[in-house]
This record gives sequence, C-alpha cells and structure tokens, in this order.
Amino acid sequence: MKTILIIEDNNDIRESTAEILELAGYTVHQADNGKRGVDLAFQHKLDLILCDIMMPELDGYGVLYLLSKNVETASIPFIFLTAKAERVDFRKGMEMGADDYLTKPFDDIELLSAIESRLEKKRRQEEYYSKSLQSLEKLSAGNGQGAAELKNIIAGRKIRQIKKKQVLYYEGDHPQGLYLMIEGAVRTFKLAEDGRELMMGLHKADDYLGVNALLLDDAFTETAEAVDDSAVCLLPKDAIINLVNKYPDISMQFIKILANNIKEKEDQLLELAYNSVRKRLAQVLVRLSKQLPDPSQFKISRDELASMAGMATETVSRTLSDFKDEKLIEKKGSHIQILDLNRLAKMKN
Repeated sequence: MKTILIIEDNNDIRESTAEILELAGYTVHQADNGKRGVDLAFQHKLDLILCDIMMPELDGYGVLYLLSKNVETASIPFIFLTAKAERVDFRKGMEMGADDYLTKPFDDIELLSAIESRLEKKRRQEEYYSKSLQSLEKLSAGNGQGAAELKNIIAGRKIRQIKKKQVLYYEGDHPQGLYLMIEGAVRTFKLAEDGRELMMGLHKADDYLGVNALLLDDAFTETAEAVDDSAVCLLPKDAIINLVNKYPDISMQFIKILANNIKEKEDQLLELAYNSVRKRLAQVLVRLSKQLPDPSQFKISRDELASMAGMATETVSRTLSDFKDEKLIEKKGSHIQILDLNRLAKMKN
C-alpha cells in the first residue's frame, strides 16, 4: 500500500483529495501548512507528496527546498497543487525539482492518473539510476577523490522525465545546474528575428546540457526542447562549480566538452558558408545517424531538418526526394531510413 502526504491549507480541498485517495487504496497523511508538512515528511516513509504552492508560514517552494536538502526525502515524487498556471511558476517549480503540476480545480481521474503515472516513473527511475551514475563518472578520470565526490552528488538526485515537445529551459534563463541526458533526445535551437528556428545541436544519452552557461555564470543562449520522451538529471550548480575548482581532472573533462562544443559550432558555420545544399543536408543526416538512438532510421520533420541545415523547407523536400531517387534514403512521412551512409558521408560539394 502506497503512502501519500497532502500539504494543503484549504480544508475542503485537502479533505476531499484525501477521501478520493483513501477510496483508491492509498494511505494518506494530511498537513494544513508547509511547516507541518515538512515535519510529517521526515516522520513517515512516503511514496509521493501533493503540495499546494500558496500557503502561509511556508509556501510550497519552501517545502520542496527543505525536502530536497534531506537525503531521505529528496527523491520522493513531488506534485504541486496550484491555481496559478503562469509559465514562470511551472518552470520555477520544475527547476527546483518538482515532478508535476495539478491545476486546481482537478477531477478524480486527473488526480489518480497523475499519481499513478508518477509512481510508475519512480519505479523506472531505479533503472535510470545505474545509468546516470555510470555516465556521471565519465566526468572524472580514474577513481580519485573527485570521482568519489561526484558519486555523492548523484546520490538521491531525481531523474526527471520530460515529454516530447516539452521545453527544458528557454534562451535567457539562468542555469540552476548542469543537465545530464539519461534517455531520449533533446534539441537546442535559437530563434531568428523573423521567427525562424536555427537548430544548434541534438543531444542524446550521456550528453551534458548547459555547460557553457554554467561555467560562464551567464544565461542560456539557446532553448532546449525534448525531441522524444526523455529523462534528465539536474546536477546542482554550486556542487559542480565546487568540483571544477577543486579537482583538475574534472576541470579538464569540462574543458574537453567545451572544446567539442566549439568545434561542432565551427563545423556548422563552415557547412553553412561553403557547402552546397545537397552536401549540407547529407551532413545533417550523417550527424543525426550518429546522435540519435537508432542510427539507421529516425523520425524528424522537414522544418527541423531545415533549421539544422540552414535551408528553406521546400529545398529540404526537393533534396530529400532526390536522395530517395538515388537510393541514399527511404522516406515515409517524417520517418527517414538511411540506405547508404557511406555515400552520404562522401557527398561531393
């Protein structure tokens, strides 16, 4: 039997929500303010927390902050209950580590569906954990003190699931930490003044997002959006900066990441400046085959290909048709299958 804590200062909402959950077979604890909620979270072994944002004494953000600082409570799935739906509220909570939102008023089905979904993702999180630990250790060469401290950082950190098309962060946001891709794919892009998108990168499992902004202590220069349902881990900014300052081996690994980022951007600029339309699109397809989970086939829209290659959507369509006629690819809708990667890679300018 799963145990859920409800933290809500509105008696009617709290009691009716508790009644629904108890009828569904959950054990329920209730708190009418944030401070009482934190005390109950420390006293009981919980499977999930529902928490209002706007409360006296200690608001929902304060509750989440205190619980995230404790190893025993940091990984408990946390769902905000809120009547506010502004983007800034959603993103502030997600950056702090919230798992989901329920906007009041919500019905029985919405409530139970959100809880069941989050508990299932918690189960899957255990599978992701071993992956994330192995990936994080790649930041450190060897098994020295830096690697040991890195393991401590990941211990208890939440793995956050993001849905397809969900934005991880926007251009102009300030980083709360470093994102590690655990599963799926995330694209980064910039918007031109005329509204067109230019895709800057496509990131897969074991890639790191936000290294430049984190180390420069500056805002993100790109927007990051999930291409597929994905999972990421947010490593706290202060902890990562401390490791970089303390351990030369970890500093060197970050320098290599930055150097690779610069090289990729230089290659993109050269492609845009000197390559023909055919060669540019061929190189984008080759790059996608290396970055996406299935190298032989993937799903991507013409608009996304156009933003990566710096071309008009109509030009992408014509060139893809040519590639199909030449038996380089097979295309059905937005699904592309690479038939001859070697010929694409050696495309003449």
